[in-house]
Amino acid sequence: MDKRNIKLAKNIIDNSISLNKEDNLLIEIMGEDGFALAYEIALQAKSLGVNPVLSLIKYDRLKHFLINASEEEIIEYGKKDYEQMKTMQAYIGISSQTTDNPLESIPIEKLEMYNKYYTALVHLNQRVKHTKWCILRYPNEYYASKSGMTLEEFKDFYYNVTTLDYNKLKNLIEPLKQLMNKTDKVHIISSDTDLTFSIKGIPAEKYYGTFNLPDGEVATAPIKESVNGYITYNTKTKYNNIIFENIRFEFLNGKIIKATAKEHSLELNKILDTDEGARYIGEFAFGLNPYINNTMFDTLFDEKINGSFHFTPGTALEESDNGNRSAVHWDIVKILKKEYGGGEIYFDDTLVMKDGKFIPKELEILNSENLIKEL
Repeated sequence: MDKRNIKLAKNIIDNSISLNKEDNLLIEIMGEDGFALAYEIALQAKSLGVNPVLSLIKYDRLKHFLINASEEEIIEYGKKDYEQMKTMQAYIGISSQTTDNPLESIPIEKLEMYNKYYTALVHLNQRVKHTKWCILRYPNEYYASKSGMTLEEFKDFYYNVTTLDYNKLKNLIEPLKQLMNKTDKVHIISSDTDLTFSIKGIPAEKYYGTFNLPDGEVATAPIKESVNGYITYNTKTKYNNIIFENIRFEFLNGKIIKATAKEHSLELNKILDTDEGARYIGEFAFGLNPYINNTMFDTLFDEKINGSFHFTPGTALEESDNGNRSAVHWDIVKILKKEYGGGEIYFDDTLVMKDGKFIPKELEILNSENLIKEL
């Protein structure tokens, strides 16, 4: 076992979910590579008087179930795991997929049922709102290949971004949170992008390893009906095991009235028609992790890219609630660095970010090269 898992497990237990004696902790492993880390977490948790429960979900078995299950069986599957989640005070989810589409060939209507009756019920409604939780990947050959690194290079990168001093990061990103809490109008101008919206009165929140690893965000949400204009995202993203590229949204009074992509525009609109809230935005956030500077086509990493923001169709975060509700929460990333086309973000007509760099003096510390020196 990689000895760095000992440090990572301690970081998760002490910082990410702050376990207490007699907590019930569900450790869910998607794919088998993450079992070594899960076992180390369970050992450390048990030494604290916590009650760990290990759950291994194999992608091939889940895929077989969903292909053959009736709607009633998917509903019952969701109800069963919902009841288990209700008994948990804490949750850790470790995924270690080995292909781009581990649930490939599942009919779209089955995936929609799974999202509605399982993911929304078990995770969005129960786990996210009522447990201390943390989601992360486990470094394997698949993630290494996606990043363009060897496995050893990727492991070095992975442990850098998951074990950095998140308590220090928490303090360094506070000025951005304060500025966002004072801001009314946001204006974003970039390649095929001209967006305006208001974040007035919607609380901004810092994310520093307490929900995701890697982490590093400050997030809020637009007032639900304030978004107008259009955005074209410049990173690939995946939903329902479909890879989307060059997604473009047009907004009128908060609602996505037109949605296209390089391919799969029909499937894109089906996702946005999941429910009424799927065509409204539930999150606007800056990526701030200094060690993540390029896309690797994995939202958990890409949404933390320093010099990026994500603009998320679907349900709002509890911490920055604009009232939008949906079974969808889809973090789609746009990078503003020069090599990705550049762009500008204005808060109340004052330039805050240009080409991925924060401009105000009090925020310069959040640019990658400065953060690395501080951390």
